[in-house]
Formats: sequence, C-alpha cells, structure tokens
Amino acid sequence: MKTFKNLLAASALIALSATASLAGGVGDGQQYGTWNDSASSSSNASGSNIVNGQINLQNNWSNLTGSIDTTGSDATATGAAAGNLIDITTMNNTRVQNSQIVGSGASIGSNVNVDMNNVWGNATVANQVLCNGASVSTDPTYAATSNYQKCSAADPFSGITTNISNVAGNAIVQGSSLGNSFEADSNAPNMPIVSRQINNSGVTSNINANLYNVGGTATLSSSAIGNTSQIIHYSTN
Repeated sequence: MKTFKNLLAASALIALSATASLAGGVGDGQQYGTWNDSASSSSNASGSNIVNGQINLQNNWSNLTGSIDTTGSDATATGAAAGNLIDITTMNNTRVQNSQIVGSGASIGSNVNVDMNNVWGNATVANQVLCNGASVSTDPTYAATSNYQKCSAADPFSGITTNISNVAGNAIVQGSSLGNSFEADSNAPNMPIVSRQINNSGVTSNINANLYNVGGTATLSSSAIGNTSQIIHYSTN
C-alpha cells in the first residue's frame, strides 16, 4: 500500500512539472486572471486546487454472460471496463492538474455475451471500454485546467455477441472503445486549458449481433477512438 501511495505521489509531481511547462503561464493565473478574482472582488475568495495523479499498471477486465427470456418490461445488459477515471465538479475558483497513465503491461477490456427473447419493452445491450477518462465542470470566475493522459495499454477492447428476437419496442446494441477522453465545461470568464493526449494502444470494438422481429427501431452502433476531447465555454455576457 505504501508503494502504491508513493507511485501516486510521484505521478502528481510529474504532472505538476510537465503541465507547468506546457501551460505557459496557465498555472500561475497571471495571464488570464488572478486566484482571488471573484464576482465580489473579495480578497477572501475561496478556491479549489486539485491535483490528481493516477497510474494503472494491471489488467482491468469484465465479462458478462447471460440470457433474458420473456420479460414484461425492458431488458438491459451493460458491460464496462476502465483504467483511470476522474470526475471533478466545483462551484468556485479552480485549478486542476490531472495526470492519468496506463502502462504497457495493462490490458483493459469487456465482453458481453447476452441473448434476449420475448421482450415487451425495449431491449438494450451496451458495452463501453475506456483507458483514461477525465471530466471537469466548474462555475467560478477563474478556472484553469492542465490535462495529461497517456494510454499504452495492450488493447482497450470492447466485444458484444448477442441475439435479440421478438421485441415489442426498440432493440439497441452499442459498443465503444476509447483510449483517452477529456471533457471540460465552465461559464467562468477566464478558462485556460492545456490538454495533451497520447494513445499508444490498439483500440478495438467488435459487435456480432442478430436482431429478429423488432416492433420498434433497430440500432447497431460500434466505435473505436484513440483520443477525444470536448470543451464547452458558456457565454459570460
């Protein structure tokens, strides 16, 4: 346990030094505003200083096998696997330093093998695999985020095998596999973000599905993505 804590501490220090050099002034707040900026310009403005360092060096694998036969409502089967995840929500001035690393010795995957028959509602089979995921949502005057994600896993893998028949509603089959995912949103007037994503893994999503006698909409969806980011800055006018 002590060794694991030391690894996290070392990761945090690496993240601080690496992101400070990448940010070009983001960390000190002087380029985009000051730490004490607030709606009331109070010198006692509160703030959040968040440092996250996550390292995953082991396998993360999920297997779901089963069948659902004759149900009066909806039938749902969901699988998921992930290396590192963090979800940050604040309501004040915020600095975030995030570092997430998955080593080359790790294997991350999820298999869903489920059959569904005689479903009187909707039938849904979903599987999602993610190497590194970070979400930051803030509503202050000043929000600065430095994000570093590196996925070197052998194979973020999502697999679905399913037979779905005799469904009164919709039949939906969705599989996705992601290397690095970053999301940020804020209505802060000052929102500097520096993000770096490195994917060195084979990202795979496989679906083998058969759908019969579906009363509603039939949907098959599969995606494999190395790096993805979504940043939303709400209007401050």
